[in-house]
Amino acid sequence: MQPAARTNLAETAVNNIRAEIIADRWKVGDRIPNEATLADMLGVSRGTVREAVRVLVAQGYLETRQGSGTYVLSVIDTDESLLRMRRTGLRDQVETRCALEVEAARLAAARHRPETIAHLRQLLADRGEYDPADHDRYVQRDLAFHKAVVAASNNLAFVEVYEFFSASIQEVIKATVTGELPEPDMAAHLSIVDAIASGDPDLAASTTRAFMAPILDEIDRLLAS
Repeated sequence: MQPAARTNLAETAVNNIRAEIIADRWKVGDRIPNEATLADMLGVSRGTVREAVRVLVAQGYLETRQGSGTYVLSVIDTDESLLRMRRTGLRDQVETRCALEVEAARLAAARHRPETIAHLRQLLADRGEYDPADHDRYVQRDLAFHKAVVAASNNLAFVEVYEFFSASIQEVIKATVTGELPEPDMAAHLSIVDAIASGDPDLAASTTRAFMAPILDEIDRLLAS
């Protein structure tokens, strides 16, 4: 591990520790060296190490356990993964969103509780119709509805993957409400809730697929023109 440069000790310490994690110096579940050891390795104070660890905990690389130490939680470089994902084509991103939402709706139809349906309906009521003067908040409300559909699957992995893609999904929502891509209307959104409420997984999946189809079709048309 390289000693931290003096220009910005905390930031350099974060980068150096993160590089060691990504390089698999410590595996997921391993306890990393204590503050004093890391401070010696980096040539910084224990306070700087403490700040670097706080940053890496917030980024999802590490977790601290009271009275036990600090452990590696993930070796995935989420910033780089997100950057690579953003470099993919729009159709790939929308296709991925479609796959996630279709399967989430299928699972939600089989696993939902009555209060889940009430929550989805309330989110749609809060979402309302698009108003250009309320653009940013509308996008957030629309995204909240789609996140809730995924959460209704009761599959935590789906929820985490969808959250990872949420920045991309938000960009697609912005493109639909501004007319760049077709925006499914309120009736189309309600049809997803009704299909989940029916308890029919196949209906929920096909309804969600139909919801996404016009967006994919328009992207294909634009790519072919």
